[in-house]
Amino acid sequence: MKLQRGQLLILGLFATLSTQWIVEYGSTSFFENSLSFASKNGRNRSTQLGKPIPTKNKPESEMEVILNDPAISSGWGLKMTNVQNAWRISQGSRDIKVCVIDTGAQIKHPDLKNNLWSNPGEVGLDDKGRDKSTNKIDDDGNGFVDDVHGWNFVNNNNDLNDDHGHGTHIAGIIGAEGGNGIGISGVSPKVSLVILKYYDAKGNDTNNLINTVKSINYAVDMNCNIINYSGGGTAPSSEERAAIERANKKGILFVAAAGNERSNSDVRKYYPADYGLPNILSVTAIDRFKNILPSSNFGEQTVDIAAPGNDIISTLPNGQYGYMTGTSQATAFATGVAALIMANNTQLRTAANIRKYMTQTGDTDEKLIGKTRWRKRLNSYRALAIQDSDLNLTGMKVENTMGLGKGDFAAGVGADSDENAPSPLGGDARMSALAKKIQTHLDKQALPVIQADTANN
Repeated sequence: MKLQRGQLLILGLFATLSTQWIVEYGSTSFFENSLSFASKNGRNRSTQLGKPIPTKNKPESEMEVILNDPAISSGWGLKMTNVQNAWRISQGSRDIKVCVIDTGAQIKHPDLKNNLWSNPGEVGLDDKGRDKSTNKIDDDGNGFVDDVHGWNFVNNNNDLNDDHGHGTHIAGIIGAEGGNGIGISGVSPKVSLVILKYYDAKGNDTNNLINTVKSINYAVDMNCNIINYSGGGTAPSSEERAAIERANKKGILFVAAAGNERSNSDVRKYYPADYGLPNILSVTAIDRFKNILPSSNFGEQTVDIAAPGNDIISTLPNGQYGYMTGTSQATAFATGVAALIMANNTQLRTAANIRKYMTQTGDTDEKLIGKTRWRKRLNSYRALAIQDSDLNLTGMKVENTMGLGKGDFAAGVGADSDENAPSPLGGDARMSALAKKIQTHLDKQALPVIQADTANN
């Protein structure tokens, strides 16, 4: 059979593309190849890392209310979100597993090491008396060898080393150990951090998307409570969406950065934050003056809440501390609060309930009109106080507490509140005796002091 010129051109093109495919991707699975091909056509994931700014000196020692970590006074975000009052109700729990999908983390950092998750199937001794954490055997049968604290999907091993600093910084905001007398405290001073390295600063965004999907599936399979994800891109991925939907079916909250594209996400979507799934909480960043950062994405229909994200102090590799800026940092703040809520009430360990509490109990701010869905700034204390009062989720709307003294809580509709502000729960704005109830509850409790763990030091 004699082929026509057009047919020969098509066969030649096919042969060329096939050769390039094999050279570039080798014999990887069809799943990975499909993702890679899609990523070459705009579907990719990246994290805008920013530049860590290390502190010149170790923070001077000073006592703070509840916790004695020296650098707490440097954390303006903790003050704005009323975290210290929140700690009077809950300091978190190591029963809550927070999966940090990022650039890795320094697992030996003195402010992180005691709050790392340990895989129960990869610790202790095996049947031959060997340490499961180093015996090079997949003891728990999950497909990952010696995944004690998480997994490195970049190099497909258990080396979680952070070669940039971004992941270590995010982990510290969420859950740096509190009460150990050093450095800082995370928003949730007690938590179990599952470290998953998906991002390769020296690699390409194609592989980052593949690693993102793998990381989410790992978090789902290991029954994490919360997934923190700071990356994203402007094109959707069906595989990524499917992985987050798997998380949703298990009630796992997916806290996602709104992005640093300087754009309106209602018009120009940013994924995975904008998939519109019920377990996704999209977070944008504000500065200490409560303004959304110029670099941060916003959206009245797409962004759920605003949180501190400018010049945030946290942990860095090599035992250091420093400042970083972006929606990544804001996302970590929101994740920390979600961890506190879950720790304080076991009935609220589902994504739907957590999203309701966090978006309902934030501080209403006119600066966020047209910028976020509910016009709310994150308020840690109120998110805990309202559910700690044993009141129902429905029929309740709390108002602004900014400017009130410690332990105070707003009652009724204040002058600064908007009675018609949208609320995900609806219901009356009247709070009646809620303020007195919460105040009485707090006044009866002595200020708790978080003791640092010494068993693992």
